[in-house]
Amino acid sequence: MSQTPPTVKCLVWDLDNTLWKGTLLEDGVVTLADEVRETIVALDARGILQSVASRNDHEHAWARLVELGVAEYFVVPQIGWGRKPDSIRAIADELQFALDTIAFIDDQPTELAEIDHQLPEVRCYRADQVAELTGRPEFSPAAVTVDSRRRRQMYQAKFRRDTAREGFQGPDEDFLRSLELEMVIDRARDEDISRLEELTLRTSQMNATGVHYSDATLRGLIDDPDHEVLVVSMTDRFGPHGAVGVVLLARLAGVWHLKLLATSCRVVSFGAGAIILRWLGDQAARAGVHLVANFRPTNRNRIMEIAYRFAGFTDDGCECLAEVNRSTEDEVQRLHLRPERTCGPTSLRLRAPALSDSDTRLRTWSEVVPA
Repeated sequence: MSQTPPTVKCLVWDLDNTLWKGTLLEDGVVTLADEVRETIVALDARGILQSVASRNDHEHAWARLVELGVAEYFVVPQIGWGRKPDSIRAIADELQFALDTIAFIDDQPTELAEIDHQLPEVRCYRADQVAELTGRPEFSPAAVTVDSRRRRQMYQAKFRRDTAREGFQGPDEDFLRSLELEMVIDRARDEDISRLEELTLRTSQMNATGVHYSDATLRGLIDDPDHEVLVVSMTDRFGPHGAVGVVLLARLAGVWHLKLLATSCRVVSFGAGAIILRWLGDQAARAGVHLVANFRPTNRNRIMEIAYRFAGFTDDGCECLAEVNRSTEDEVQRLHLRPERTCGPTSLRLRAPALSDSDTRLRTWSEVVPA
């Protein structure tokens, strides 16, 4: 049985007689059809990135895209005189996307044939199919989350951030401070669930158990007064990182049971997992309870185990483990922490609720740590 091809993650456009009507170098003036503009906007709203692979003078073509009001929709454009297969491969490499998640649209059969021969994984479409794209299943993600709708902005912020890092002279800690990072830990809402489910499904390196929590399960936990479902998001001076972490916590009488901690791999360099664990430890100390965390070793999540160990979690338990329901799966470890009060991070600003009381306000960590 053949597998369903993955959803397209990036559509690469040719320009002349495809994205716009006319040939820029010959006609001088080119126009944008309504169906093309509508397709660009609709795909962007679904979280599908878009780029350009065109044989044209870069400055001239880019200026025209700006004049037409669509330049902002395109990431890592490849406009020059090279081969289009090379341009498409460069786009995929820069975005770190597999070629079978890339699509290409062009008006020239010979160009499409070359892509089909050189890059058979890339899906190709004729220019006269533009109006059909938004109705095709490969351009229709199963769920469109808050982060999906701003995926382009997050990638554009990432590229600006990477450029700043390359030019920064000094220690990593100083660079992190220069980013003006802010982390927000908040109780999840209905609109967060799709993204949180995605995090539990797709995050492997920074997932403490590798367990996938379904949409229905997460919604049930949100409504359970004995559970906390927390969503972690980050921003900096370049723009949003979006939702980057999920915490599932059961609050028992004498112990808090951390059932899952998962964070996006893209925030590993910011120490996000370690900061979340320190905050949880501080909150547990304020509440006068111990912390017990589920951990299941996999061939991918060694870095998460290191984060737990650096946070002080050990294999030495106490009587509080009796409160935690035992898993029937032997490979699930119970890591134990006797928490202590600690100060907030120095590399970013953290806003979060106080888990030990009923106050739902978000407060900076420094506001809840006594002098």
